[in-house]
Amino acid sequence: MVPGDLRYTKEHEWVRVDGDEATVGITQYAADQLGDIVFVELPGAGRALDQFATFGVVESVKAVSDLFAPVSGEVTGANDALAGQPELVNSDPYGGGWMVKLRLSEPAQLDQLLDPAAYEQLVAEG
Repeated sequence: MVPGDLRYTKEHEWVRVDGDEATVGITQYAADQLGDIVFVELPGAGRALDQFATFGVVESVKAVSDLFAPVSGEVTGANDALAGQPELVNSDPYGGGWMVKLRLSEPAQLDQLLDPAAYEQLVAEG
């Protein structure tokens, strides 16, 4: 399932934009590849993120993986629920398993991301 209202990175992060705010998470494909997620480390509010730079870590029973910002911006909030329920990333990656919210600094960067059809093709190519 690849939601049609999102943009995607080749590293399997997604971004949903509403005005000048963006919500970021990892895709269902990424969550499935990682397996059971046991820990998520996220930045605090006020941190500036650069597009494609590392902003956190997700740890599963299989691996530890860096998280990459799909767009540049300032963190306005992190999903505190993941501290106690990291498995939300597995069960609801596009809803309750979101990771951070950003205030976009360069909205034109969205054009550098994959649309849903391109992301589906990337996943199909494995």
